[in-house]
Amino acid sequence: MNKPSPVRRCLLAAAVCACAALPVLAQAQAFPAKPIRVIVSFPPGGAADQIARAVSQPLQDALGQPVVVENRAGANGNIAGDFVAKQPADGHTLLMSSGGTVSINPHLYSKMPFDPVKDLVPVAAAARVLVFLEVNPQKVPVQDAKEFLAYLKKNPGKLTFGSPGNGSSPHLAAEMMKAHDNLFATHIPYRGAAPAMQDLLGGQIDFMFDPGIGLQHVKAGKLKLLAIGSPKRSPQYPDVPTMEEAGLKGFDADTWFGFYAPAGTPQPVVARLNTEINKILRSQPFQERMAAIGAIPAEGSPQDFAARAQIDSVRFGALIRARGIKGD
Repeated sequence: MNKPSPVRRCLLAAAVCACAALPVLAQAQAFPAKPIRVIVSFPPGGAADQIARAVSQPLQDALGQPVVVENRAGANGNIAGDFVAKQPADGHTLLMSSGGTVSINPHLYSKMPFDPVKDLVPVAAAARVLVFLEVNPQKVPVQDAKEFLAYLKKNPGKLTFGSPGNGSSPHLAAEMMKAHDNLFATHIPYRGAAPAMQDLLGGQIDFMFDPGIGLQHVKAGKLKLLAIGSPKRSPQYPDVPTMEEAGLKGFDADTWFGFYAPAGTPQPVVARLNTEINKILRSQPFQERMAAIGAIPAEGSPQDFAARAQIDSVRFGALIRARGIKGD
């Protein structure tokens, strides 16, 4: 039998590759073929939930399929992340979570139910979520952040603070603060930011690094806003000083929230979702909803989102090890 010529071998190889790619291309061209589920890693009312719902309706309009938001809270995002990682890689199930699911949880938990880096693929960042240091004015009689830090130092162990859970960005923000001057306060972890905020309003806890959901209560005079945990002042609250201005050099507790899909999701599907989500981030309705919680839209590519997660993994991982923080 005559061996095929080099040219024929190349043509045959190309044909095999093309055939292998056909299912992926067909899947991408058919997307979306059914309703899309957005799995939120925290309870209703928190930043992740509000971002997901701000995106869901315009994304539904753009894709022509229902976009349904579901909350699967617990384990600092691991429950939702594990669920999404095990779904078909076709773009019809997305995870909305803080970047902590990928960049923080591997440092918190000795055993993970899934590998965030290998089992999930970044689709699009949605917003840079800031944290605001707020106190219950009936419990903590201070007027500014410097006075608060002095009060905390004079009362070691007497104040309590809440967070959405161990290792969440509000928790890590408080640990950053405590580490700067050997401060001590008792951490009360909750299953989400909303229940922690309710206890701050009710006086069950004294202070909290709020991911924006309590700003309405600040405006109503129920909470006192002392500082922001970002490197720069917030565009929405330019008169509120940063923690660095209060004396904590290099303080940065910002975190990026965004969308992930199961690993193996076709690149054209990821690209389509990224394009549509970025359009939504530029829209006035989305920007207004983010302004209400003090967040900043974070337009960019999947690669940008992945790079940010890597940066956060390094800086937050070092803090977690230094403070001996463990997952719930």
